Amino acid sequence: MFTGFGPRTFTAIGIVLVATAAVYFIGHSAQAALVTLIAGVAAVLAAAGTGEVAHEPAPPPPAERKAIAVPDLGEVMEAIVEPVLIVTDGRVSHANSAARALLGGHIIGEDVRLAIRHPAAAERLSNPLAGHSSRPIDLVGLGTMDQRWEMRIGRASGGQRIVHLIDQTGNYAAEKMRVDFVANASHELRTPLASILGYIETLGDEKAGEDAQVRNRFLKIMFDEARRMQRLVEDLISLSRIEAEKYRLPDRAVDLAALIGEVRTEFHDGQDGRGDIIAEIEADVPPVAGDQAQLSQVLHNLIGNAKKYGRAGAPVSVRLWRDQTNMVRISVADQGDGIAPEHIPRLTERFYRVDPGRSRAAGGTGLGLAIVKHIVERHRGRLDIASTLGKGTTVTILLPAHQAQAGAAVTKA
Repeated sequence: MFTGFGPRTFTAIGIVLVATAAVYFIGHSAQAALVTLIAGVAAVLAAAGTGEVAHEPAPPPPAERKAIAVPDLGEVMEAIVEPVLIVTDGRVSHANSAARALLGGHIIGEDVRLAIRHPAAAERLSNPLAGHSSRPIDLVGLGTMDQRWEMRIGRASGGQRIVHLIDQTGNYAAEKMRVDFVANASHELRTPLASILGYIETLGDEKAGEDAQVRNRFLKIMFDEARRMQRLVEDLISLSRIEAEKYRLPDRAVDLAALIGEVRTEFHDGQDGRGDIIAEIEADVPPVAGDQAQLSQVLHNLIGNAKKYGRAGAPVSVRLWRDQTNMVRISVADQGDGIAPEHIPRLTERFYRVDPGRSRAAGGTGLGLAIVKHIVERHRGRLDIASTLGKGTTVTILLPAHQAQAGAAVTKA
């Protein structure tokens, strides 16, 4: 019944009764007092409600609830892309496909120390407390000799151990490249700096400083070493800038025929007697989508290398044409000693030199082809290097042609 009534409701009714009595005594009208009483009680009842409280339906009993499907353990493990094993009583009871591909399909049911054939792994897995420590173990040579893995062990509620192998080969290679780069850059800067400091100290000697011929020779060497440091710093800055822009695709149309002519003129004006540049440019070669300054740097680096390492007086050949796939190709060929096949895959590594002494003597920084590779990658192109010992080396670049649009301008050199 009136379950919605409370102390406030009865207080309101009392106030209504008092108001009704006041109306009666003031106006001496029973009819007015009755209307006041009825209206007041009706208002109180409307505000308080009749006690019919809405209840939410009770949840169904557990037996009536819809059962939630629990995924199978094998399905969960197969969804993990890294090798995972479950070890029960020292033997591999479960292994996902990544673990079987790494360790072999025979590992199911095998002693885990034999499945993961590594001394550090066997030592940790033979420890009954393994799984309580979160410290990972580094495994070198698991799978292949150059692979590096991080092994983590966890413990399940049923006493099983969960072995998780994480491939760290890529991270290790990146860290090694960083360390090697810093070491090589430091060495390349320290060598000319030590030479400059040595000659400055020698010139400080009164006898050496007074001899004009000796002084001029030392100053020339110091100047050459300073220029070498300058070129190295400029190449490092250039490489850093190119890497920062590698995800920004160039979209300006660049006329490579005109650019080759400009670079050829620059080399001709600074003629060093190392041979002419012979350009072979096909007609109707379309412009490429590119960055003119960077493509000019590519040509300078490739032609500069060809002139440095080609035979004295032998010409450098530059060819521009469009192939059947509508790609624009540039090739730069020298007539030098050639490069052994084992060196070619590493030529675009930073500071890699086939002949370090000859490269430094020629003024090379060891970064020229690394810069070329990064510029070509930014332009979504391809770099090919072919060489024959005793005949020479040809470097070819493939670049996509610019997709002409209405009103688009072509950047000419």
